[in-house]
Amino acid sequence: IDANLKGANLSDANLQGAILYGANLIDANLKGANLSDANLIGANLRGVNLSDANLNGAIFKENEL
Repeated sequence: IDANLKGANLSDANLQGAILYGANLIDANLKGANLSDANLIGANLRGVNLSDANLNGAIFKENEL
């Protein structure tokens, strides 16, 4: 997908099952977001706020942290 979500405010967003493969999420705010069963393979997660996010079943692999 390679979406550019750098600095995006996605707090409390429902991203259940989202395909964020290769996404640029640098400095994004995902506080309280529902990322259950989301595909985050290869996503750039540097500086991401994942406080209180639901990560049940989320797939993380080959990420930049």
